[in-house]
Amino acid sequence: MTTTTQSASSSGARHTTAKRSKAAKRENRTGWAFMAPFAILFAFVFILPIFWAIYSSFFRQVSEGGGAYGGGSLVNKFVGLQNFQYVITSSAFWSGTGRVLLYTLIQVPLMIVSALALAMLLDSFIVKHVTTFRLGYFLPYAIPGVVAAIIWVYLYNGQISPLVKGLAALGINVDFFANNILLASMANITTWTFTGYNMLIFLAALQAIPHDLYEAARIDGANGFQIAMKIKLPNVRGAALLAMLLSIVGTIQLFNEPQIMQTADPGISKSYTPMMMALNTSQGTLTPGGDGPASAIAIVMALIAGVLATIYALVERKVNAE
Repeated sequence: MTTTTQSASSSGARHTTAKRSKAAKRENRTGWAFMAPFAILFAFVFILPIFWAIYSSFFRQVSEGGGAYGGGSLVNKFVGLQNFQYVITSSAFWSGTGRVLLYTLIQVPLMIVSALALAMLLDSFIVKHVTTFRLGYFLPYAIPGVVAAIIWVYLYNGQISPLVKGLAALGINVDFFANNILLASMANITTWTFTGYNMLIFLAALQAIPHDLYEAARIDGANGFQIAMKIKLPNVRGAALLAMLLSIVGTIQLFNEPQIMQTADPGISKSYTPMMMALNTSQGTLTPGGDGPASAIAIVMALIAGVLATIYALVERKVNAE
């Protein structure tokens, strides 16, 4: 009797396990079916272009079939690592990279500190109507980057800008296109655009902090400033790491601001930043031209961005461990 009961129990357990396994497989298939449209689109718009850029970086357009007086046609010729050699040995590329790194050192800390300050202000009891302020701070991010750059170029233009004319009326003469403040002018555009976006990252992290910690701190006699320094700031380190990584990767790709400002300041060269250099190289306005050298520029910049992001992540991890 006991043996029969045990056999029935074992058979029932196997049957239940088989049913669960079938249900799990069915759920997995359903999950993959829902994810398939995104995965296909992601592959076409992100993964495949990366492989195509790597492939094209080994080719360069050369003229073949011409006579003594020119002619012929442009053909893609395999040149190995010559495009990467051109990028690495190009003084224009490294000058543009230096500008971008300097821009990053100026703009990213300013933007992150501003975003954190706004987030902590909205998370406090000082500000009323938080939704209105949050929307107002975030609204510049909803404006396309090119449109934002056009707006600020108008405000920087000394002939038509009400901002410049207003400052001049106060005895302050500012040339926002001067070489010594040109990067600061670009940094202002990016900071205005992306501060609200990073503020939301910090605000989400702040609102995820358990309020029991605040109540315990107040019982112990902590004031608002001490709560902000001892509880809020340590708990937003993860959000700060995310915001910094996104900002570093984004600023390395600096393009919209100098490209638009070039329309008002011809002194900005076609290779002012590596991304501008890549675009003008692909269009043939810089030599050597074509997709091959442009792809090599983009790949080298991607590697530089990856190295910088990795260095920052390692330093941040080491600081947190200590």
